[in-house]
Amino acid sequence: MSAFEITLMIEQLEEGPYLGTSPELPGLIVQADTPEEVLALAPGIAHDLIAVMREIGQPLPRRLHAIPTPRRVALMVPA
Repeated sequence: MSAFEITLMIEQLEEGPYLGTSPELPGLIVQADTPEEVLALAPGIAHDLIAVMREIGQPLPRRLHAIPTPRRVALMVPA
């Protein structure tokens, strides 16, 4: 099984929900009510996006780095 390592940028929209995006995976957009929900949803959405890209023959972004197996992931948690 292979996996990809991405950075997830989370920001709060003006008086609204939180938005998650990734510089390594353009097109990844996750919107939720809390940062925790964005973190929970992002892996599945990223997986589906990568699967669609492969299915239609679109090359994966060059900045997307494959890792042989899932490894440690760094998370930034607001205090």
